[in-house]
This record gives sequence, structure tokens and C-alpha cells, in this order.
Amino acid sequence: MTATVVTGLGVTSPNGLGTDAYWRATLEGTSGIRPVSRFDATRYPARLAGEVPGFVPQDHLPSRLLPGTDHMTRLALTAGDWALADAGITPGDLPDFAAGVITAASSGGFEFGQRELENLWSKGSKYVSAYQSYAWFYAVNTGQLSIRNGMRGPSGVVVSDQAGGLDAIAQARRQIRKGITLVVSGGVDGSLCPWGWVAQMASDRMSTRADPARAYLPFDRDAQGHVPGEGGALVILENAEHARERGAHVYGEIAGYAATTDPRPGSGRPLGLNRAIRLAIADAGLTPGDIDVVFADAAGVRELDEAEAEAINDVFGERGIPVSVPKTMTGRLYSGAASLDVTAALLSIRDGLIPAAVNVTADPAHRLDLVTGTPRPAAVRTALVVARGYGGFNSAMVVRDAD
Repeated sequence: MTATVVTGLGVTSPNGLGTDAYWRATLEGTSGIRPVSRFDATRYPARLAGEVPGFVPQDHLPSRLLPGTDHMTRLALTAGDWALADAGITPGDLPDFAAGVITAASSGGFEFGQRELENLWSKGSKYVSAYQSYAWFYAVNTGQLSIRNGMRGPSGVVVSDQAGGLDAIAQARRQIRKGITLVVSGGVDGSLCPWGWVAQMASDRMSTRADPARAYLPFDRDAQGHVPGEGGALVILENAEHARERGAHVYGEIAGYAATTDPRPGSGRPLGLNRAIRLAIADAGLTPGDIDVVFADAAGVRELDEAEAEAINDVFGERGIPVSVPKTMTGRLYSGAASLDVTAALLSIRDGLIPAAVNVTADPAHRLDLVTGTPRPAAVRTALVVARGYGGFNSAMVVRDAD
């Protein structure tokens, strides 16, 4: 079966704009969590977020795209441009229908949508932008990326909250196995506006602490919720044979994947994360002993952290494998979170360094080998990325050194 490899990375993250800036900040332990600046959050219980710093859309995109795009989509288009440039490929040079776009979404262009709804209510319908018809839509990133790059192959969008980044990459891998040459995939998200903020607060999982260093503490005894963020990562997935033929640099292989859903609460049936992890490892043709590091979902909610720790310990043994949580420096980016973790896993394989969680003191009750303090040197060849979405979505993905 044709292997699917990653040949390009594009990152827009709260602790770094661009892949190199993100990775440097992650290894240095630099956090991008800070008081919200995109709107006045002082009236809300939660007031912190991971915002992408220094992003000026005019510096990265043509002016004709700006009137009809939400902030989230501008981040996605920029990440897509960088990922394609990193892969050294121009989609227009490929045969028609040979390249597609599959992204993840949790909401859509909420900031754009809120502004136009405010125009509707306060001024009337003639003041609503015609771009509202699609700029708010959850599939808009896929559409804009495909149009901008002339990619007319199989495309789509998946919606499974935090698990979406893995689910989108897995769907892209399916298309490559069917014969598609290349797919832009992953997730870039962002709903840092009052409309999106209230929707996120409805989960009752957001931290209300005011100190950025104490707000998001997964696997810590003081865990009290998560900090939301914006951004994420897009990756270029490619048929391995095509990548070799054109001499592309290969970051790694998407080796295994599985997804499960949790049973109805109160049913007494076990949660599905353990099964997703085991199935993903089996899909890669590996055993738990072959995995070198786990990039955890890290909900930051006590009972959810306990459930994830239990699943990891059941598969790998208590303190049996290093666990990394680089998202302590970005917040949880919804559909952008898991693809950013895949990027971190691939860079860990490249550099032999496991990122450390910042500000976290590992709770011994979880019995995890949580990497904290400073990055840990390690011969990383295979990594497992775990992601869970609100409503019971569980996904796991194995990435490994292409050699």
C-alpha cells in the first residue's frame, strides 16, 4: 500500500508565526497565552487566550482576498502558502485533479459572521457583506485554499472539535491511498470574538484564572480548565513514491490512525480512547513498545486528564513512556490543535528533542512520565499523537521517521 509522507509544514501559532518561530519558542518554553486583545473580554469570566502574535494579513496575502475572509481563513491561507513553499511544490505543476485540500473545523469564520450580523441588526440588510454567504462557513478554509492554489482534486472538511486535525489528515491519507498525489491537510482555527467566546464557554471547560502561568495546567493537581487559542498547522501529505521521484525533503510518515467515540454517559461502558490508541498502533504495524513518545490531548480538566492518563498507562505501563504537552504554550486550538501536535512530533523526530510542558507540576496520582521543565533529548523515531473532541470523539495517530 502506498505510504503517505509529510513533505511540508506551515504553522501559525500563538507562540510563533511560522514553523521555525513556533519550534524555537516551544523548545525555549515561551508561552503565547496572554490576556485577550482581539475583543474586550473583561466582562467575561474567562479572559485569557492564545493569540497569534504579529500577524498582519497585508504582509502575507493579496489585498483582493482580505474583504471576503475571516481572520481564521487568513491564517489558514498563510499557513498553506508556507507549507507548499516548504514542500517545494506548486500545485499548478501537477496534473489536473491530482491535488486536494482536506481541513478540519470546529466553527468557521465567527468573527466575520458576528460583524455582519451586527450590521444587519443595527443598520439593515443592505449593509451586510455579500461575502457573509461563505466567509462564516465551517468549510471556508478548504474552499479558499483550493481556489487560491488551483487544487481541484478530492477535497472536504471534517468537524470533530479537537480531534479534527487528526481526522482530516487521516482522510487525506485515504485519498492518497486511492491514487491522489498530494493533499493539503490539517486545521487552522480561531473564534476569538464575543460570539465564539460564549460558544466556547458553554462547555464549562474553560479556565477562569487571570494568571497566564496558572490558567492551563493539564495533568497538574491544580488543573481547572483550558485556555482557548487560535491558529494551528497545515501539512503537505504526499504519495511517498512521488516525493522520492522529485527529491522532496520528507519529515516523516503518517503510519497509523484510528478513531472511536465514547459511549453515552452513564451507560457503564468503557471510554474509547484506549481502543483508539491500540488500533492506531496496530494500523501502523507496530506494538506499544515501538512508540517513543506520546503527545497528549491534555484537556486540563481533572476527570478528563485522569481518563487520558489511565488510557496511556494501560497501553504503555505506568510511567512507561515520555508524555509531551507543547500545547501548554499555545492553549487548545480546537481543530488546529492536533495538526500542530503532529508538526511538533515530526520536529521532535528530526531534532531528537521532546518538548516540555511549561508551568506544570506533574500530579503523581496520574503516574505519567510527563516531560516538564526543559526539553528532553531522546532518539525519537516514532510518536503517537492523541486528540479528543467535545462530545466523545477520540483519535490517535502514529507518525514515524520515513527512514
